[in-house]
Amino acid sequence: GFCLQGVDKKVVFVAGPKSHGFFAHEHAAGCKLLAEHLEASNLGIETIVVTDGGYPKDPSVFKDADAVVIACDGGVRHLLNKNLKEFDQVMRRGIGLACIHYGVETTKGPAGDHFLKWIGGYFEPYWSVNPVWNATFKLLPKHPIAQGVKPFSMHDEWYYHMRFREATSAIGSITPILSAHPPENTMKRLKSGVEKHPHHGNPDVANAVLKRKEAQHVAWAYQRGEDYNYGRGFGFTGAHFHENWASLDARRLVLNAIAWIAKVDVPVGGVKTAEVTLDDLLKNQDFPKPENWNSQKNIEQKMANFRRK
Repeated sequence: GFCLQGVDKKVVFVAGPKSHGFFAHEHAAGCKLLAEHLEASNLGIETIVVTDGGYPKDPSVFKDADAVVIACDGGVRHLLNKNLKEFDQVMRRGIGLACIHYGVETTKGPAGDHFLKWIGGYFEPYWSVNPVWNATFKLLPKHPIAQGVKPFSMHDEWYYHMRFREATSAIGSITPILSAHPPENTMKRLKSGVEKHPHHGNPDVANAVLKRKEAQHVAWAYQRGEDYNYGRGFGFTGAHFHENWASLDARRLVLNAIAWIAKVDVPVGGVKTAEVTLDDLLKNQDFPKPENWNSQKNIEQKMANFRRK
């Protein structure tokens, strides 16, 4: 509604249970950081971060939400899998949905089919791949999500070869937001060819990337149709490494996307966001900091490179 002061929009973050050890898959810490920056952006956004270890124990939290952001482990463990019908009712009201990193992966079948309707695409096991590589994003589309974001490159576990919804005029549209050409070495696990692994690729990926040289979309926007009350979706496959939130461009892109799915006008220069320090990143970690944390120097170097560009 029309609101001059105070809160206009409510964004609910749902963070899955702890996952990968220190400084990776930091679902709760990542959600809290993004929520804090959205609240500070003066766009009239109120946030709630749910850390119930799964689907919210009190689903009424979705009642007056404008958008939901999910960061969790995916595949068979995805926190939406057991609540597809219930959550579909939330989505049909036109509420936005953003899924981050492993949160874009679910299982093929009913869950995957719902993700196609909600966000337009997902990581499909045995079809999509999850290598770690340095992606360079040279061009950004003309889209509110890209406002104030400059071309950047980032070393991350960028999932690619996603399963996207087949486009027909009746069902809404997908806009690629971040696209890059993965290097050949992201196929190395595929070459052994013997063992089938849900994350290690297949001949379809090899043909798309090596033969046809198709750019791979690792972040995308989705505009749903009338059946979902014109809600919006967003998928972002990066953010395996927690320090990547220190990248102004990656962070602003995701903040813009959350504003966009909540139907907030994204400022021309993008959502305002303060610098993120190592101290900021160390907050809300799921695991204690290891005694001799040997990645700290590399992480500080990576963050310094983000700042220089």
